[in-house]
Amino acid sequence: MIAIVKGSASEEQLGHFVQWIENRGLKTDVSRGEDETIVGIIGDTTQIDPFLLESMDIIERVQRVTEPFKKANRKFHPEDTVIDCGYGVKVGGGNFQVMAGPCSVEGRNLIEIARAVKAAGATMLRGGAYKPRTSPYAYQGMGEKGLDLLMEASAELSMPVVTEVMDPRDVQTFLDHGVHVMQIGARNAQNFTLLKEVGKTQVPVLLKRGMSETIDELLMGAEYIMSEGNPNVMLCERGIRTFETRTRNTFDVNAIPVLHHLTHLPVIADPSHSTGYTRYVRPAAYAAVAAGADGLEVEVHDNPSQAWSDGAQALTPEQFDDAMRRIALIREAVCADLPEEE
Repeated sequence: MIAIVKGSASEEQLGHFVQWIENRGLKTDVSRGEDETIVGIIGDTTQIDPFLLESMDIIERVQRVTEPFKKANRKFHPEDTVIDCGYGVKVGGGNFQVMAGPCSVEGRNLIEIARAVKAAGATMLRGGAYKPRTSPYAYQGMGEKGLDLLMEASAELSMPVVTEVMDPRDVQTFLDHGVHVMQIGARNAQNFTLLKEVGKTQVPVLLKRGMSETIDELLMGAEYIMSEGNPNVMLCERGIRTFETRTRNTFDVNAIPVLHHLTHLPVIADPSHSTGYTRYVRPAAYAAVAAGADGLEVEVHDNPSQAWSDGAQALTPEQFDDAMRRIALIREAVCADLPEEE
């Protein structure tokens, strides 16, 4: 249930209303927009008479919300959420960012890749220090040494770092290293213990869509994080598993405008995991940008044929540079202000 507060209401009146709701065992989520203030009422709202609320002096109207996700719901929070990822890099609300770097941190070549992607226009550095792999015999990442290298590159280039956390026990390690954005990968998209643990922090979280997740399930994953007190969640469409076998996954470009309709959270697209092949990464990236994504996460490697993981889907620095120039043109065309109607 949401209550739209009248513009004439004072902060004191709003505070009394919120307290009145919370005294009845419910939670509230206050969203202050440019035009109106909305109070989201979370819990068993059947005990609240909407007509009683509408009779209160400060309430304009009351609306029931049927979706199970509340804090992530645009009805509760009409304004786009803007997330500060560090070094002045903001995502959402018209702020478009590109996260780029190798699938996994391999060593000193990380800094060369980081310099190349920044020169091409990337604003955030991605790289895996801990790697979830289907085979237990595959490369699992450098662990803390990888985090050290990521943070070293971050400090040199003033770029926020995006890297995946896999275990609730490692969250504190990520905090101690100063990781700017903690990524939850597709395999952990419904690891609710992990979601709740990152939710106890205020560090931005990039939540990837699970391999067979519905959009509503993705949003409920975000709800787990936000319900613990962390509002800084970005959603990532990274392809879903279908009957198609010609690509690694099926890129659900539909999800981008659907998520923008349903939620105020930023939406990022990952064309690398969506397609699985270098030749398809750039076209998928262009489609995501045209569909309104708030950012991209792209794998870039200086020598993809020698990459320790996922080299088949990595762009070279030269290919990435070409992609960034084309992405700028697409954004200029799609995001340009339309002429006002006379």
